[in-house]
Amino acid sequence: MTQYNSYSGIILSIEDILIDSRDTLGCNKLFTIQDSDNNIITFHVTPSTYFIDNITAKEGDLVTGFYDNNAPVPLIYPPRFRALIMAVGLNDVNVKVDFFNRNLVSSDGLLRLNISPNTQITLENGQSFYQNPSNRNLIVLYGPTTRSIPAITTPYKIIVLCGREREKH
Repeated sequence: MTQYNSYSGIILSIEDILIDSRDTLGCNKLFTIQDSDNNIITFHVTPSTYFIDNITAKEGDLVTGFYDNNAPVPLIYPPRFRALIMAVGLNDVNVKVDFFNRNLVSSDGLLRLNISPNTQITLENGQSFYQNPSNRNLIVLYGPTTRSIPAITTPYKIIVLCGREREKH
């Protein structure tokens, strides 16, 4: 089961990397990221990494990368994670990637969604999603929340991750 975790910072560099002998140069990237505490990590960005709103990242951009916290990680410095989802330049928007249950509460119990008629719900490819988004992995873009636990928000946009893990929690 995918357990999403994230890391945010400024892109210091973007390099092309070869993963193995079957790889083609330019298809895989290595993003070196520095956070506000000057910690550095790297994200392995593959052709299947989903970029929210198809925004192209460049050096100097603020990004948040989401990775599978249960995936194996090589014991190297700086740490290297395989980026599953990247959010570029969303300074005033919060992003959460998680499994949301039938009550639209995240798996960590910290966020509950209150969907309004203005909430845009799409698939990763940008097509509209007309079903109930509960019991699915979602990318949620939102602003203000209540100060309750779970915090309640009315999201601006929900992206349903149909092609990614379908396990129910």
